[in-house]
Formats: sequence, C-alpha cells, structure tokens
Amino acid sequence: MTIRWGSYKVNNLYDELLRASGKPRAAAAIICSYLRSLTDKNLEEYKVAAESAIHVMGISFRVYHEDEGSIDRAWPFDIIPRIIDKQEWQQIEAGLKQRVKAMNMFIDDLYNDQKIIKDGVFPASLLKKSKNFLPQCKGVHPPLGIWAHICGSDLVRDNDGTVYVLEDNLRVPSGVSYMLENREVMKRVFPEMFEQYNILPVDDYPSHLYDMLCELSPRDIEQPEIVILTPGIYNSAYFEHAYLAQQMGAEVVEGRDLLVDDDDVVYMRTIEGPARVDVIYRRVDDHFIDPEVFNPDSLLGVPGLMRAWKAGNVALANAPGSGVADDKVVYAFVPDIIRYYLNEDPIIPNVPTYKCINKDERDYVIENIDKMVVKPANESGGAGMLIGPHASKAECEKFKRLVRKDPRNYVAQPMLMLSTAPTLIENKAEPRHLDLRPFVLSGKNIQVTTGGLTRVALRKGSIVVNSSQGGGSKDTWIVDMEA
Repeated sequence: MTIRWGSYKVNNLYDELLRASGKPRAAAAIICSYLRSLTDKNLEEYKVAAESAIHVMGISFRVYHEDEGSIDRAWPFDIIPRIIDKQEWQQIEAGLKQRVKAMNMFIDDLYNDQKIIKDGVFPASLLKKSKNFLPQCKGVHPPLGIWAHICGSDLVRDNDGTVYVLEDNLRVPSGVSYMLENREVMKRVFPEMFEQYNILPVDDYPSHLYDMLCELSPRDIEQPEIVILTPGIYNSAYFEHAYLAQQMGAEVVEGRDLLVDDDDVVYMRTIEGPARVDVIYRRVDDHFIDPEVFNPDSLLGVPGLMRAWKAGNVALANAPGSGVADDKVVYAFVPDIIRYYLNEDPIIPNVPTYKCINKDERDYVIENIDKMVVKPANESGGAGMLIGPHASKAECEKFKRLVRKDPRNYVAQPMLMLSTAPTLIENKAEPRHLDLRPFVLSGKNIQVTTGGLTRVALRKGSIVVNSSQGGGSKDTWIVDMEA
C-alpha cells in the first residue's frame, strides 16, 4: 500500500483532509479510505489518466521567461481533491456575497458622491494616490449599479482553522476555466467517487455567467450579442478566454475586430457586415481598452469604447475603474467598508494587515520585517513581494528602503501558517500548502461558485501557489454530508 495516513505528518498545521491524529475529517472519510486501498500501480495509472486527460483536453497555461519568451505548459494537477463540508461552505458563501456587495457600493460611491471619504471612513489621500482610480469614470452609473461583475477573492485558512480573505481580484480575475476543467478531469479519473459523494456542481458556471452578462444588455432583446475581448493568443489567460467563449456560445474578439461608429455604438466586424455588440466581457486591462482616453499607443483596445460605455450603448464587465478596489491597501479597509455600507460585521475576516501609510504601523513593520509578508499595492501573481521569514538580510534591508520611500505602495501581514492538504509527490502523499479562489458573479442576484480554484504549492515548505512560480491545482469538492 502506498498511502498510509498514520505516517502522514500534519506538523501542527490545519490539514484540509486529516486531523492531527491522522484520522480523516468527516467529509473526507470516504476518499481517504479509498486512497488508502490503492497500490502503487493504481496510483500511477490514475496519475497517467489525469495527465492524458489534460493533454487531450488541451488544458495549458502560459508562462514568460526573459530568455525563452512565452511557453505553453500542461496544467499541473494533483488528483487528491480538496474537500469542504457544505455547512462550512454556506458560511463562506454568505461572507463572499457580503463582501462583494459592499465593494460594489464602495466603487460606485468613489466615482460619484464619495460619502465614505466625507464621513472620514476612507482617507482622501489614499484615493488621490491610487493607480487604479480613473477620473474618466466619474459620474458614471453602470447597469444595476455594479462595477465588479466577476470577482475572485483568494481565501486561506490559518493553523487554527480560521478562514481569511487574503486578497480581492476585481479587475480581470482569472482561473475559473481551470476550476471547471479540474472537475472534468476528476470525473474521468474517479467516476466512482461521484457516485459515493454528493458533490455540488460547478459546471453550471458558464450558463450563470452568460445569464448575468445578458442582464447587463442595454437592449431588451432575447439574445444580446456578447463578446469576450482578449489581448490575443499570446496572453497568459488566452486558454480561459477561448474556453469561456466556447462554453457560452460567444465570440472571442480582439480590439481590431470591434469599432465604435459615429452613433457611439460598438459593432463587431463580420463577413456579413457590422453587427451590434451589447455586452463586452473584457479581459484587457483598463489602461489599454481605449486609446482615445487612456494609452494612445494601445493596439489592444477599441477607439471610442469609453464613449459608447458612458452613453449606455454597451455594457462592460468588469466596468472600467473597478480596479480602484483591487488594491492591497484598500483591502485593509474592507472591514470598515462593510460596516459603513451594510452596517454589518464582516462574516469572513481579513488577514491582520499593517498599513504602511500610518507611521506607527510602518515603524512596526520595518522593525519586524523579517517576520512579515510585505506586499506592493497593485502587483499580482506574487510579484514584488517579500516573505520575510524566507528572505535574506539584504532582501529585508531592500524592502525597508522601499517601504520608507513609498509607504502608500505597501502593506504587511504576519506570515500565516497556511493549511495543507495531502498531495501526491512521487506516489506518496505529502502535505502541501494551498489557497482557494471562489468566483462571485454579481448581476440582479449574487452567485458564488460551489467551490473554486484550489491552488497548491508543490514545492515542500513553499507558500507560493501561483502556477507561474511552480504551483499546481486540485479539484475542490463541496460535499453535502446530509443528503
């Protein structure tokens, strides 16, 4: 037998499948028993089956190297799922809905009345120095008052079992296609497990996304024209753009495929002539979507797109300017934002966060930087971050200088002992750290995926889960134990 849970060492961390005693958690009992019954040969066959499915399905991601340029790689996938009981998930779902609702109210307020600033809850100086606040969006009220229609919030669990929101992704959140494909792979590899567990589905996400986008249409027609605006085939998330378009029956377009006419309406170039576009699910960054308004050298956007959007002739998801809340310094204020707009305490807490804009907190961070995770305000994918306990003295000194030079650009957090889950490493189950990115759709209603993209740090001891930096992924099962 390959997997012996008695020798699986949790090491004083919270493990998603097993307790400290080595016994499975209630929701994981069936899968743990099944895995324990498998031989080396069985496990190897399952791993090969998963790799074959990934190859046949064409699941890939793109990474960039200075020397080699962009490279497509097969999606790194672990066949041991992450399991969460439905009862716990319902609390997480409620917290995510609360959070996204408040964030959309916050964004709409910033571009209009700015009551939260006038009432002294959010600093005006913070907004003034925001890289993602777009003055061009002032006075705009998008359909349904929603700016961030698709949100991916990253969740982590500490060693005491507490679930925290680590960060919010409100600009162009990615990864949902991998969540969907992970489930398809698991259905091929472990079909018998889907008979023994009541696993809540995720494969209805494309239809929910399509319905939500239809709700934004400026025209009251049965089938609005929806397109996905992509930077092109060399973008790291192009697989996802094409996948979602195929699932929704929408067109994938680049900026050159669209035009805005004198009537401030967006049209798609087709072989039959221009066809009006109602909703654009954009996967192009704000500063490149319209060269008339933002970067004049951009070839990725559509001249006049902002005119059409402001005129109410096309809907954009996510709306331009929604990235003002996708800022790790703004993140530190989200609990106050929830209390201000909803008069509720946050259901899911933030990770304790030090705001370097405040002198006392900045001084504490500098004095304890070797114990901190220091993050720049607007980077993603783990870029520009210092993990103090794993950093050299020179790296810590460098970040002290950076924080002193531009305190607005940094926040710091204590290094959490992220939860682990059993992960197959050369046919042996070893604990690896992970996070979770559920996806939230905001239209007439707010919907949360029943699960999300679990990313796992495949390197021993690492807490960096990004696939571009050696991370992998697991399927996430929300199981109903009472069904």
